[in-house]
Amino acid sequence: MYKNILCVAAGGALGSLLRYGISTIPVKTDFPVQTFVTNIIGALLVGFITTFVVLRAEQSGGRVSARLLLLLKTGFCGGFTTFSTLSLETLSLFEKGRCTMGTVYALLSLSAGVGAVLLGEFLAELAAD
Repeated sequence: MYKNILCVAAGGALGSLLRYGISTIPVKTDFPVQTFVTNIIGALLVGFITTFVVLRAEQSGGRVSARLLLLLKTGFCGGFTTFSTLSLETLSLFEKGRCTMGTVYALLSLSAGVGAVLLGEFLAELAAD
């Protein structure tokens, strides 16, 4: 059990540090670009990671590595992406009277996120062949 916890903690630390790094990139717009980009990259990665690990296990006749998934999917992607910040930024845009931008941000984040997961799965299938 402690190895699982260490995998999640290590992945989460790395993901959080990368998210912080992206958040320090200066952008001059009211649109929350850093959070949007972070969440879309994270969605792409989670789609790729889960599909790739499963396909590789199937190809090798082995099992899915639960610890690898804990490290990369739960830890890294969980620490890297941020639904709570997306929610806070959406509310902030509404409170500032930027309702159209808030709506676009929320809808674009969700639709692009789902699309990125699908793209990640597709790329994993290509890479596994």
